[in-house]
Amino acid sequence: MSAEATNPATPGPVAPATPRRRSLPRIDLRRLGRAALLGSPSRGRLPDAIGHVVEAHRAHHPDADLEPLRRAYVLAESSHRGQMRKSGEPYITHPLAVTLILAELGAETTTLTASLLHDTVEDTDVTLDQVGEQFGEEVRYLVDGVTKLEKVDYGAAAEPETFRKMLVATGNDVRVMSIKLADRLHNMRTLGVMRPEKQERIAKITRDFLIPLAERLGVQALKTELEDLVFAILHPEEYEHTRELIVDNASRADDPLAEFADAMRAVLREAGLQAEVLIRPRHFVSVHRVSRKRGELRGCDFGRLLVLVSEDADCYAVLGELHTCMTPVVSEFKDFIAVPKFNLYQSLHTAVAREDGQVAEVLIRTHQMHKVAEAGVVALGNPYVGPQEEQTREGTSADGDGPDGERTDGERGDGERVDPTRPGWLSRLLAWQEAAPDTDTFWSTLREDLAQDREITVFRPDGGTLGLPEGATCVDAAYAQYGEDAHACIGARVNGRLATLSTVLRDGDTVQLLMGQDPASEPSREWLEHAHTPAARIAIQRWLATHPAPAEPEEAADPARTVADIPAADTPLSRPDTAITVVGRPDAGVRLAGCCTPVPADEVTGFAVRGGVVTVHRVECAAVARMEDAGRAAVDVRWGDTTECRVTLVAESFGRPHLLADLTEAMALEGAEIVSATVEPPSQQRVRHTYTLQLPDAAHLPTLMRAMRNVPGVYDVSRAQHASAY
Repeated sequence: MSAEATNPATPGPVAPATPRRRSLPRIDLRRLGRAALLGSPSRGRLPDAIGHVVEAHRAHHPDADLEPLRRAYVLAESSHRGQMRKSGEPYITHPLAVTLILAELGAETTTLTASLLHDTVEDTDVTLDQVGEQFGEEVRYLVDGVTKLEKVDYGAAAEPETFRKMLVATGNDVRVMSIKLADRLHNMRTLGVMRPEKQERIAKITRDFLIPLAERLGVQALKTELEDLVFAILHPEEYEHTRELIVDNASRADDPLAEFADAMRAVLREAGLQAEVLIRPRHFVSVHRVSRKRGELRGCDFGRLLVLVSEDADCYAVLGELHTCMTPVVSEFKDFIAVPKFNLYQSLHTAVAREDGQVAEVLIRTHQMHKVAEAGVVALGNPYVGPQEEQTREGTSADGDGPDGERTDGERGDGERVDPTRPGWLSRLLAWQEAAPDTDTFWSTLREDLAQDREITVFRPDGGTLGLPEGATCVDAAYAQYGEDAHACIGARVNGRLATLSTVLRDGDTVQLLMGQDPASEPSREWLEHAHTPAARIAIQRWLATHPAPAEPEEAADPARTVADIPAADTPLSRPDTAITVVGRPDAGVRLAGCCTPVPADEVTGFAVRGGVVTVHRVECAAVARMEDAGRAAVDVRWGDTTECRVTLVAESFGRPHLLADLTEAMALEGAEIVSATVEPPSQQRVRHTYTLQLPDAAHLPTLMRAMRNVPGVYDVSRAQHASAY
């Protein structure tokens, strides 16, 4: 059970208390505990213990029917009676606190009813059938979904499959995850009674999975507090330092943010715009990130200004006045109203400066946008009914049927629930989790997918759109649009110009995918290097698994001497005391393979060749697999202390005047010395350049490659990966 329904235990060290970002009523656990011990009230009267919940719920839904909440509390209290939390309170205080969190976010009555009951099936004798009989199929569905998530925290071996179930439950009804997130938030608030090692384990799971899901669902109010609680447990020293920064700033005599706010109010009042200007303090993790980015913090770095208006058009009117009457920082402007974020977030972002150098960040949004920004999908109410139906929906009969016996619980005819508010990323995630061939693949791709915190939108020529994670390529777009039919993709046009499938897409690009006509077309094995979305990677890997690479021809009579083993002029032997050493043979001659040009920090392996020389390859080099298949024994090699390296880069571009001059200038500005260069004759307006470069520091290689890609006309730069004669 997630909330420790167990005998009272001696409290352990309590994590530092995290100041709330906004003033919310705290649930009085002692008062609730006394109310719970008194037993159930008489039928028809609202229990005192849910007074907090009712007050918060009525603030968002003044006409809500409270009878389901009364009955749910009575059942939950009687079922959990006698159970205690480790902190010593009666267990019923946990579902009450979780329900209050959701009520404050504006959750509708059905969600709150399920929240009160969310632990009854897991921890008491109450059955799902009883829940369905007394509260209807919709509440039963939500309680069942949350119950399936309760095993998430227990046992590393079970986590991947449990998270798979969690995502299915979330996708079929996002309210399941909203209850789970509120449940985790209350448990994190009271985590101090647990042993430090258990606090750390739960905090890491919260950080790696639940916080990214809260971000994806747009529930910022939960996400930011969870971040601060995790921060306090996993990084106590940095947390304490950040707390001291916030305390010191609060004691300042002057408050530049308050001065900015007063100035903005005057500007908007003079313009006749009805707007509310608020100071929005940053939470601990946000302050920590800003301090790492900017160094010493100034007064305006501890918060942002929030301007709330009534209509979308007013947002742009406010923006115009602020930019006219104050000094805007143009580079900070972002329009998330015209192009909302993937998690439903909408707002205008800008910044204004004053003469003393203070810069205030400003968020401009409507009251409804702010509600969604804070509560995400929770603020959207019941996603399976229209706004006109919601109040009547709460009075639906216990069997879940409408007045004419039709289904009203948001199910299609095949029993699959249809959520019109489901974000695009969630639909794609549900699709690829079904295609994941095994639990390990699912687990690794889930972690990669949740690590993507930004999404871009690209346009198809027909006017349709594709939502992709930032960093996605044309390969990802092909599989997002065509599924496994993308195996036949032969190229792409980005913004009207021919581009390779490895081209990284940017927000707003128009992508036309060029498809071949041969139904037996197959994906290139190199596509895996350019695929960033789980859907693309899984589809390509599945095809490769069923189509093994053809066997290599047999080795020559003297396999030890091959063309690739002969030291080339541009790949000299490395001295044992510089780039590479052979483990156990410090005096052995070493050569960096020209087929893959390894540099310091690459994972490498070696193979002995004629004359006792060891050739060093990157482990992913195709030559390594061929030599291992041929029975060649690998030699253990290690990088030395030097960071200097020689590397071969391949740049692919469209032909244009002065391209070569611009490329060589870009490389020179990054400190690269050109050892040799070849430029192949243009083919279909494309040019391929190969450069061997000497770098003083291998860590500078990504910056160099980025600078080369930024040269107009260059659409890809990659490390050389030539075919080898092994």
